[in-house]
Amino acid sequence: MKRFKRHGHESQRDRLKHELFQFTKTVEHGFPHQPSALGYSPSLQLMAIGTRSGAIKLYGAPGVEFMGLHDENAAVTQVFFMPHQVELVTLLDDNSLHMWTLRGHKGLSELLEIGRFMLTGPPGAPPSVTRVTAVLAHSSGELLLLGTEGGHVFVVEVPGFREMEERNISLDQVTSCVPDDYVGRRNLEHVEALQENPVNSNQVVIGYGRGLMVVWDLERHCAIRHIPATQQLESMWWTEDGGSILSSHSDGSYCSWSLTGEDDGEEEEKSDIPYGNFPCKAITKIVQLPTAAGPPFLLFSGGMPRASYGDRHCVTVIHSKTQVAFDFTSRIIDFFVVTDGPDHTGEPSALVVLVEEELVVIDLQTEGWPVIETPYLVPLHSSAITCSHHVSAIPLKLWERIAAAGSLQNTHYSKKPWPITGGQNLAPDPPQRDLLLTGHEDGTVRFWDASGVCLSPLYKLSTAPVFHADADPNDNMSQSAEGEWPPFRKVGCFDPYSDDPRLGIQKIHLCKYSGYLTVAGTAGQVLMLELNDEAAEQTVEAKVMDLLQGQEGFRWKGHTQLDVREEPVMFPPGFQPFTVVQCQPPAVVTALALHSEWKLVAFGTSHGFGIFDYLQKNKVLIKCTLNPSDQLAMEGPLSRVKSIKKSLRQSFRRIRRSRVSLRKHHISNNTKIQEANARLEAELAEMELAPVQRKIEARSSDDSFTGLVRTLYFADTFLSDSSHNTPSLWAGTNGGGVFAYILSVPPVERRADEPVTAQPAKEIQLMHRAPVVGIVALDGHGVPLPEPLETAHDLARSPEMHGSHHLLVVSEEQFKVFTLPKVSSKTKLKLTAVDGSRVRRVGVAWFVSSKAEDYSEVGLVFLTNQGDVQVLSLPHIKMQVRYPCIRREDVSGIASCVFTKQGQGFYLMSPSEFERFSVSARCLVEPRCLLEAPLHPVSPSQRRPQTEEASSTNSNARDTEDAESAARHVMEHALLNDEKVLQEIQKSLEGDQTSFTENNVKSAVA
Repeated sequence: MKRFKRHGHESQRDRLKHELFQFTKTVEHGFPHQPSALGYSPSLQLMAIGTRSGAIKLYGAPGVEFMGLHDENAAVTQVFFMPHQVELVTLLDDNSLHMWTLRGHKGLSELLEIGRFMLTGPPGAPPSVTRVTAVLAHSSGELLLLGTEGGHVFVVEVPGFREMEERNISLDQVTSCVPDDYVGRRNLEHVEALQENPVNSNQVVIGYGRGLMVVWDLERHCAIRHIPATQQLESMWWTEDGGSILSSHSDGSYCSWSLTGEDDGEEEEKSDIPYGNFPCKAITKIVQLPTAAGPPFLLFSGGMPRASYGDRHCVTVIHSKTQVAFDFTSRIIDFFVVTDGPDHTGEPSALVVLVEEELVVIDLQTEGWPVIETPYLVPLHSSAITCSHHVSAIPLKLWERIAAAGSLQNTHYSKKPWPITGGQNLAPDPPQRDLLLTGHEDGTVRFWDASGVCLSPLYKLSTAPVFHADADPNDNMSQSAEGEWPPFRKVGCFDPYSDDPRLGIQKIHLCKYSGYLTVAGTAGQVLMLELNDEAAEQTVEAKVMDLLQGQEGFRWKGHTQLDVREEPVMFPPGFQPFTVVQCQPPAVVTALALHSEWKLVAFGTSHGFGIFDYLQKNKVLIKCTLNPSDQLAMEGPLSRVKSIKKSLRQSFRRIRRSRVSLRKHHISNNTKIQEANARLEAELAEMELAPVQRKIEARSSDDSFTGLVRTLYFADTFLSDSSHNTPSLWAGTNGGGVFAYILSVPPVERRADEPVTAQPAKEIQLMHRAPVVGIVALDGHGVPLPEPLETAHDLARSPEMHGSHHLLVVSEEQFKVFTLPKVSSKTKLKLTAVDGSRVRRVGVAWFVSSKAEDYSEVGLVFLTNQGDVQVLSLPHIKMQVRYPCIRREDVSGIASCVFTKQGQGFYLMSPSEFERFSVSARCLVEPRCLLEAPLHPVSPSQRRPQTEEASSTNSNARDTEDAESAARHVMEHALLNDEKVLQEIQKSLEGDQTSFTENNVKSAVA
């Protein structure tokens, strides 16, 4: 019948798929990886960050975010906003300039690139002539001044990127205005900096690398003053009253040059070296801002004594008699100061510093200059992320308790609101409260509000105080001694160095209904914690569980366990540990499950798994899964004594087995060609490529880590017979084994007295011995069983217990459904045999229709080693959709992926950034922002330098701007339908002026 189907006709199922599934990468959480440039617009109240990968990100008020990506694979070296406009210019390290604008579309603003430009010098000129080293966005909003490596200054009209050759300032013109005794035979070097006179926009100062500064009149096209500094120039600042220029230099000094006297060129150079007497590092940037009553603020970066503190990254703030050297955690990229007032010319209110690994904002109006907490751009990687866990729909009471505990940790922050407030956040309020928990290398667990666009910190839990670590966490090395010089103050929270790698968090599980939390670490430690609103001093009880069960012949060669403190420890309000289960051997915990209704926690390592009753604090079950031939499992990830010979021997054995299996299937004479083909085929079989069809051979039970426990799952289902459901635990291993245990849990009234028991019920061995990465029990309707306590809190319907239950076992290579309680195979779906990919991450999600809110489906979402996200229907395990999500070379990104219950996901796109994506057509969390152009009148001193006649014409044009804006759409239509204009556009495109069309349309409608 299919061939009689009308062409283009969609089946009902296809329409449903469109309503249920849609892949979108929605927002990037965290701190940009490898930032390289910083810009700020006082009129828009927007901050821009450029990165080495060519990304440009704009941030305003919390929730206001824009992102663009340059086509060129080049680093952004400078970012400049055009004054009082919604345009910004970026300079890349390939010497190209790009114009961006925030344009309205369907009631929202979006960041678009509208033009690009590259300086071209005269034929035969060396590249240094046009290599841009400094950029000045003129206050008129119509000019860009570009200083170059060759010492020239080019003047470019924007937004059309038209070079105004008659206004260019050549090096010869400058040197002719400077006395010969200063220039001599020395080269002035490159243009290091450009600054505009704040009170006269016709004047700019050009600073050359050698130290010379020249004040140039753009209208008269001549130099009106020269400042003969002798030290290598780093930066300049023209004071707000226009009366003096500050210059900073490579020897750690700065100078103030008065412009009020005659230009006799003989002003004595009076330099000040703030951290003096010994050689100092360069002051790379200097800023001076006035205050209404009192001395100005002086801010500069660098200048530290080279020998003693050359490795410090500092910004110094001096005001009156107060001087503080803010000591940052990584290299300083740039900084700017936010000022108060309607025109942002008032008192300095906040210092914003972008360093390589975080953004720090300092309150300059509160005594002591405290740090302002950042609502976004928080460094997720302040300690390296080792695992993550997402919890959807947090109950309000638990949310408030966690937030209250977190607020007590933030008393050192300033009370002032976030100073960058540009744009409007039009995103609707999140429908629910979501938590993202991240485990870190230093033993901390951080709780993040993942409900909306901003991933903001809620609470931080540290597990280090429970143990005697290699370094005492109470030691504080960052406090400065009284009277120390320079007056350092540590700021920032980026601290990638872990005192003890054994503290690293590997698995997290939070029960949102009971408030119990369990975390497991690198050295086999499993901590049980409960939420307490008050500080408490208590002793944490430690229980040891030997997963080897006394088997002889095994000797652990890895790291030792962490020693639990025997004395009472004072724990602050929040999650407080009450029991530590220590696995022996102390290997990395690879699987973790919590059932807060039964008060049980299950954990697994490369040696086996166990169940612990945290109510009675008793062992319930220990099962050793270690293969007798698997000696690698005894090495440990931190072992330094791993035998290279053993690794090589195992590799040769694997290749030998592959050759043997190939010879069995290919009966032929042993010629050299056939042997070579067999070797090649064996090597290809080892590689994870994605051919159209491949044969899957059974893995040997001798392979390493076959006993490693990959997944643990509690379920109340039918295991003994079809009429009585019982609590059970399911464990899946790396060797394709599934173990099922029936649990006997006493009723609630006798739960504290009678023991929980476990007895083996079933065991499954998958034929191909592929690692089991997920286990899901399905009720009589084919729906996954609800979470513990979910039904008791009326947040999920009771599972169907009358129909037959099924068990879905997800291995890396296939999906297989078994009937319960017989555990007989019912159906399966092969993955690796079809396309060569393997399952890496898996989760259950509910998909609600984007058209009808009352229709939803449950599906199995999984991520493959190829980076594809796919959805299977349940219980029929039929493939629904497939989307490319992550580059397959990004192994760490694939390994870090975590799914949510609503069909969204997070993965680490860099060590400091989570990429958020959605497979649901309905559930999206993405920025929805609007930015309006600032209504700021252009003062006469800020207008573009021009002739009187042109100025008069422009003035008349501005007077009629309101009338023209009424006919905006008509003009745009006329422009695009005018044949002559279209021909000119065609010519301009042929002449490689790619931005002509956009800019002419823009000038007509603006």
